[in-house]
Amino acid sequence: MKKSKIYLLFGSDTGDKKKHINDARNFVESEIGEIVAESALYASEAWGFDSDTMFLNKVIVAESYLDAFEILALTQKIEIKMGRTNKTTDKYQSRIIDIDILFCDDKIIETPQLKIPHPQIQNRRFTLQPLAEIAPDFVHPKLQKTIAQLLADCTDEKRVTCV
Repeated sequence: MKKSKIYLLFGSDTGDKKKHINDARNFVESEIGEIVAESALYASEAWGFDSDTMFLNKVIVAESYLDAFEILALTQKIEIKMGRTNKTTDKYQSRIIDIDILFCDDKIIETPQLKIPHPQIQNRRFTLQPLAEIAPDFVHPKLQKTIAQLLADCTDEKRVTCV
């Protein structure tokens, strides 16, 4: 069986944000697979809701023998283990940790519980900027554009800075 490359986005805007992201990274490495690339940390304004606090975000690439649904189950368990008690799909809010699956190789998965590629990638500078740092030439399997092209075309004007 071949390993898949899984692209994950971590986000946190409460408490010790750096520690939360580092803890999530370590859980992914111990429970999902070897991390083969990771971006720097990025600070960004909240996206999709108003907040006075900045988010910290990081993108990692892990290699795993697990399938996308197993990875989804494990990322949700990691979020709960880290103290995330609410995960709503109808509105955005502050959170200890959020782990989004961005890509799983070049697979396209569209089910009620999992959509890969993540449907909002092209609209979120806080996702594209760290992703472009480590995978600028990766081609989005649905949009057929590289991450660098998606970043150049992104109309999101929220501030994102490397920290």
